[in-house]
Amino acid sequence: MTESASLAQSSPTVGTFRERDGALEWRGRQETLLIEPWGPDALRVRARLGGPVLADLPGALLQEPPPAPEATVSVGERADGAATLVCGAITAEVSVDGMIRFLRTDTGQELLAEERAHFWWPGPRLYTTTGTGYHRLEQRFAAYDDERLYGLGQHQHGRLDQKGIVLDLVQRNAEVAIPVLTSSRGYTLLWNNPAIGRVELATNGTRWVADSARQIDYWITAGTPAQAQRRYADATGHSPMLPEWAAGFWQCKLRYRTQEELLSVAREYRRRGLPISAIVCDFFHWTHLGDWRFDPAEWPDPAAMVRELAELGITLVVSVWPSVSPLSENHPVMEQRGLLVGTEHGPMAHADWPDKEVASTVQVAFYDPTNPEARQYVWSRIQENYVQPYGIRAFWLDACEPEIKPGFQANLRYHAGPGLEVGNLYPRENSRTFHEGLTAAGAADGEVLTLNRSAWAGSQRYGAAVWSGDIGTDFATLRRQIAAGLNVALSGIPWWHTDIGGFHGGDPDDPDYREVMVRWFQFGALSPLMRLHGFRDPGMPLGPTMTGGPNEVWSYGEEAGAILEDYLRLRERLKPYVLAQMRTAADEGIPVMRPLFLEFPEDARCWEVDDAYLLGPELLVAPVLEAGAREREVYLPAGARWTDAWTGREYEGGQPVTVPAPLERVPLLLRDGAQLPVTD
Repeated sequence: MTESASLAQSSPTVGTFRERDGALEWRGRQETLLIEPWGPDALRVRARLGGPVLADLPGALLQEPPPAPEATVSVGERADGAATLVCGAITAEVSVDGMIRFLRTDTGQELLAEERAHFWWPGPRLYTTTGTGYHRLEQRFAAYDDERLYGLGQHQHGRLDQKGIVLDLVQRNAEVAIPVLTSSRGYTLLWNNPAIGRVELATNGTRWVADSARQIDYWITAGTPAQAQRRYADATGHSPMLPEWAAGFWQCKLRYRTQEELLSVAREYRRRGLPISAIVCDFFHWTHLGDWRFDPAEWPDPAAMVRELAELGITLVVSVWPSVSPLSENHPVMEQRGLLVGTEHGPMAHADWPDKEVASTVQVAFYDPTNPEARQYVWSRIQENYVQPYGIRAFWLDACEPEIKPGFQANLRYHAGPGLEVGNLYPRENSRTFHEGLTAAGAADGEVLTLNRSAWAGSQRYGAAVWSGDIGTDFATLRRQIAAGLNVALSGIPWWHTDIGGFHGGDPDDPDYREVMVRWFQFGALSPLMRLHGFRDPGMPLGPTMTGGPNEVWSYGEEAGAILEDYLRLRERLKPYVLAQMRTAADEGIPVMRPLFLEFPEDARCWEVDDAYLLGPELLVAPVLEAGAREREVYLPAGARWTDAWTGREYEGGQPVTVPAPLERVPLLLRDGAQLPVTD
C-alpha cells in the first residue's frame, strides 16, 4: 500500500489527507472520509464516524468496481490545502475541513457540492447516534435554481422532474424506492444505502437521510443521461436479455379461480386468432399461503394445463407471495430454522391476511430473503412444487415490498441487519431467490424473468420486471403512469409496465371506462411490457373465493374490443423492435422507455416533456390522456425530422405540433425516416 500525508495548518478544523492505492482519504473530528474511483468517470464516497469505513455493508454496487482509467490523487500541492481526485470526466475536490465539491474535469464546472447546514454546526454530514454504533445519517448538498432531477424509482405523484419534492425512502404498494437521481447539471448519484429514510429536494438544499445506519455511502458519475445509464448499469449490474415470449401480450385478471376457467380464456384467445404470449395464475391458487403449491381441488392437473398452454404457444406465469401463513406446512420449520423475518417486539407476525379453511384473517410472517438459507429453502419448495413437476419457470412476485401491516420497519430484524438499516433490500433479494434458483436449475441468459411489485437498486441484474402496483382506473391515474415509467427507467429498471386499465375497479360495460381502457391499452401496447390486469367490477370481498369482473379484450364491447384487437396485432408486429431495444438494455443499460432528453439532451424543451416518451430511439409515443380528446399537442425534439406513422405527414423537430388522435389511434411519430410496421 502506498501512502502519503499532508496536515493542513491554516484552520482550527483541519484534517489529514492520505492517498491509499489510488483513493483519497480524509480524517478529521473522528470522521473518516474515503473517495475511490468506481468505474469510468465515477467515484464512490463513504464516510463514517468513529473508525475506518466499512467494506461489507449491504448496498447496490457490485462487489468489484468496473474497470476505470487510472485516477490521479493530488495531496499537498495547493495553497489552500485542498486535495483532489481525478477520475476521467469527474473530479472530487476536498477542502481541509472535509467539504467535497464534484467538478467536470474538462471545464472545472461545479456539478454538485456539499453544503453546511449552518456556518457553525453541523457540517454537510451529520451523525446522530441511535445506539450500538448506529446513527441517523444526513448528507447535505447545495441546491441549484436551474437544476432538474429525475429517477428515484416509481412514484404516483405524477411528476417527472423531482425537484421540490420530499420522498420517503421506503417500499410501499405502487411506491418503489430506488435512490438514484439523474441531474440536468450532468451527473447521476446513487445513495448506496438500503436504510429506511427520505430524500428532500428543496430549493434551499438537497438532503439524504437514513434513519439508522452505520455509514454514508454514495456513488456519483459525470456525463449525459445516456452515458450515466451505461455507467450505472456497469456499477450495479445489467439486466439479462428479456425472454422472447415476455415481449408479447400477457392476459391477466383478479382472478381465474380454477384450471378450467384459465384454460377456457386461453382457448378463446386462440379461437379468435388473437396474439397472446402469457397468461397468469393469480393468488389463492395455493392450498395455504406459504405452501407454494397448487390446490388440487381447483387445479387438479397442472401438468395437463401447462402442456395444453404450451401447445397453444402460451407461457404460464404463477403468483408466488413471500408471506407464510401459520397454517402452512412450511411455517413451523421456517420459524424453527430462523428463516422468517424476525421482530424486536411481539410475535413473529407481520400482516393479517385471509387463508383457506378459516373464517377470518390469520397473522402471517414473511420469509427473509436476505438470508441465503431462506432463499435456498423457499426455492426448494418452488422447485419441488412448480418447476420440476410442471416445468413452470415464470413467476409473479406480488406483495414483495414486503406488504407489512402496520409498516413499522423498526420492529423488523433481518439476517442482513436491523429493519431500519436494510429494509429497502427486500424486493431485490426476493427476486434474487428466483434468479439464483432458476440459474441453478439450468436457465440461461434470456430465460429468467420475475414480475415484481417493488424493486431496489440492482434489482435489474436478477431479471426483475416491475409494474406500477395497485392503482386507480381513471385518466388522471393513466396520466401519472408516464412519469412513473420514465423515472423507473432512469433508475436502472428496463422491464416495466402498468396494469392496463388500472387495478381498482372499472366497469367493462361503462362507456366512459371503455374509453379509459382503449387509451390505456394503446399505452400498454407501446410500453416495455404489455399486460392486461385489474380487479374489475363487480368485485368481491377479499378472500380465497374472490374474483373480479371479466377482463378479456372481448369484454369491452364491439367497438372498443375491435380497437384492442388492433393493438394486440400492433404489439405483435413491433415485437422484433421491442426485443432489439431489450438487447440494448441488457448490453448497454439504456432503457427501452426513454424520456426525450435521453436522446436529445441539448434540446432544453425535452427536459420538460412529461406526457410523451420514446420507445427505443426511433418511435415517439404520445398517449392520449384526457376523456374525449381526438387530437393532442406533441413536442418534437430538435435535431430530427419526424413522420406521423399513421398519416405520413412530416414535421421538422424543435416545435410543438397538433396531431390527430381519433379513438382508434394513438399519436406515433417516427424519427428521421425510420421504418417500423405501425400500420398493416
